[in-house]
Amino acid sequence: MSNPFENDEATYLVLVNKEGQHSLWPSFAEVPEGWDVAFGPKLRQECLEYVNTNWTDMRPKSLIEAMGA
Repeated sequence: MSNPFENDEATYLVLVNKEGQHSLWPSFAEVPEGWDVAFGPKLRQECLEYVNTNWTDMRPKSLIEAMGA
């Protein structure tokens, strides 16, 4: 069985949690608790482009706030 997270022909969702962290998620799978859909369903490459454009600071929101940025 192939890895469902690396299929370029499949559709995905981009999920975001309360800390602003992003995750690529297969569209057929149930969205885990604590995550919201930010983008998709779209092809894998479109979702990766969304993540690269919208998640430019890898620090969790709580750390950004604690650092006063």
